[in-house]
Amino acid sequence: MAAFIDKVKIKIESGKGGNGAVAWRREKFVDKGGPAGGDGGKGGSIYFVADENMSTLLDFTYKSVYRAEDGENGQNKNCHGKNGKDIFLKTPVGVIVRDLKSGKIIADLNENEKTILVAKGGRGGRGNARFATAQKRAPQFCEPGEASVERELELELRLIADVGLLGMPNAGKSSFISKISSARPKIADYPFTTLVPNLGVVKKPSGDGFVVADIPGIIEGAHKGTGLGFEFLKHVQRCRFLIHVVDISNENAIENYNKINDELKKYSEGLSSLYQVVMLNKTDILDDNYVKDMKKNFKKFNNDVYAVSCATGQGIEEFLNHLYKKVDEIPHPENPLNIEYDDGFDDNDDSNYTVVKLNKNTFLVDGGKIRRLAGVTDIRNTQQMRRLANILDSMGVYQELKKLGLKEYDTIMVAHIETSYIGDYQ
Repeated sequence: MAAFIDKVKIKIESGKGGNGAVAWRREKFVDKGGPAGGDGGKGGSIYFVADENMSTLLDFTYKSVYRAEDGENGQNKNCHGKNGKDIFLKTPVGVIVRDLKSGKIIADLNENEKTILVAKGGRGGRGNARFATAQKRAPQFCEPGEASVERELELELRLIADVGLLGMPNAGKSSFISKISSARPKIADYPFTTLVPNLGVVKKPSGDGFVVADIPGIIEGAHKGTGLGFEFLKHVQRCRFLIHVVDISNENAIENYNKINDELKKYSEGLSSLYQVVMLNKTDILDDNYVKDMKKNFKKFNNDVYAVSCATGQGIEEFLNHLYKKVDEIPHPENPLNIEYDDGFDDNDDSNYTVVKLNKNTFLVDGGKIRRLAGVTDIRNTQQMRRLANILDSMGVYQELKKLGLKEYDTIMVAHIETSYIGDYQ
């Protein structure tokens, strides 16, 4: 049996766009050939795809870094660079994807084959052929490709089941799921027997079925992450309703019932508001009058109360008939995780820059876009240098430099390019 892994951290990086090209037509008998620089290719994007055939995030523990292909640079003869290949990463249904830097949830993969873009490939830069106009027939510059997107993500699997089993450790949840489905969870008489979630499919008389999740028991302090209870709580958020399994042979049965409901309220208002059916278990070892009294006591808290014995099967059929009706009546909660989606599509924008005064007459300008622009600028080409200066001006770079004391003829380091500031040049 594969290990159950329900939380992993991974790094992803989309491909960066290829740079446009500066090139010219060079054909026999064609005098003064025009611009022929092709566009750069688009960088590969990264997607997540929900796959119902997967049940764990184990694959992501073997490989935790994923990088899409970069787009190729543009070429001469108006040849465009090749696009980078996209990457499609398969996850189990029920995975939520969180950006570790922002803490925001990017996606909720709650349906089979749901596909979400999580890192957009950089757009390819335009070649000089794209800048030709009637007034400027020989543009000697091109455009850099867009940056890649790097993200650190946390993938967390939250099971999608119709019904969640709620109850203290050893209340009888595993026994119940083994009784009503083909699932055969490990059952023993000690707390925290269930160390990983068990899913059971219950067949209805109509022929279809519903999924019941038997998940590690909850204890006081679970909302703070105590014991295995926290792991339980995150998995039941998507359920239609909950079955609260109570061991009424325990002298603290009512106290335990209230403790668990109190933990639900502390953890999530949405979780505490889910409909509950109370199942009083272990009636086979108790006096009938005692069972009747306990049922009456529990109806003070919840009208939907059934008494059963998972050991002997007593009362199970009547209880199942009630569950069939509830599954049909109660829909899955809408957006139970209260997700505010952050698709991260603006992450290719690396236009932020820094300006630093290195000494009395020297300044440094650096940043992602600055480096990309410098990378496609030929310092021997006056037209390209003028275009670089115009872009810096439109970005507000000169304004920031003047705040630091920039004067005419001072030296500006634009990434690796060294140039002098001439007041009316830009």
